[in-house]
Amino acid sequence: MATATTSRPAGSQQTRAPARGTKGPPLAQRAGAYAGLLLLTVLFVSPLVFMVTTSFKTNFEAAQPTWIPKEPTTEGYSFIFNATQTPVLRWFLNSLLAAAGQTLLILLTASMAAYALARMEFVGKRLLTALIIATIFIPPIVLLIPNYVIVAELGWLDSLTAVIVPGAAGAFGVFFLRQFFVSLPTELEEAARLDGANRFQIFYKVILPLSKPALATLALLSFLTNWNDFLWPLYVLFSPERLTLQPGLSTLQSAFATDYATIMVGGVIASVPVLILFVVAQRFIIEGVSRSGLKG
Repeated sequence: MATATTSRPAGSQQTRAPARGTKGPPLAQRAGAYAGLLLLTVLFVSPLVFMVTTSFKTNFEAAQPTWIPKEPTTEGYSFIFNATQTPVLRWFLNSLLAAAGQTLLILLTASMAAYALARMEFVGKRLLTALIIATIFIPPIVLLIPNYVIVAELGWLDSLTAVIVPGAAGAFGVFFLRQFFVSLPTELEEAARLDGANRFQIFYKVILPLSKPALATLALLSFLTNWNDFLWPLYVLFSPERLTLQPGLSTLQSAFATDYATIMVGGVIASVPVLILFVVAQRFIIEGVSRSGLKG
């Protein structure tokens, strides 16, 4: 017995259940995530807010754990900007010159060394790379006396050169940029070589523009390292007008009393360039990733 088959009329469409839209996370989950982010924001921002509010307190009130000053005053700012007593502006300029100068030297030396280790072939390349990476594990305090002796022999003591040059040949920058250069496709260099570019032109016009994210990150880390350095400038700088900001601010604390309000004013001044640099570097990192021509 033949089974009758029902044919679907022409033009009729199969009835389908309406597709459900992609729903986001539940409201409770999103609220928990926002609450966690808000808690982290308060946790990280509260020390900065406390530092700013304390800078407007009197010295007596600054020793008390209060957030809002009862009698706001600018005595701390007036005292710290008095060039005859505390040349903070001179310390600020010295720190800015030292950090910027060392950052430029690190970018120059580390980028060239990293490119040679990543792209060029020569005898002993792997051994040299291993030795450079091994120096990262040496504690910086161990190099304090050797660096001091070298700086003294060169006649750089009590000058910004002593703060800029010794740290400009760090192994971290070489290792960091080398890992980024290795990840770049070699086809870009081969295409530039076919167009007649030499090794330096490939490095300057191809590799460096593609390495904006890594260069911006290394510049930020190098600047912050020199800006926050306290021990090395304390050893090699002697004159009050040649101090950088970190050891200079330490002179505001005497052996028998601590002017917390004035120290907080110095902290506010020292934090402003760091915050500005972070915002600027973050913008350049995002721009470098979007314009690098590479898709990950």
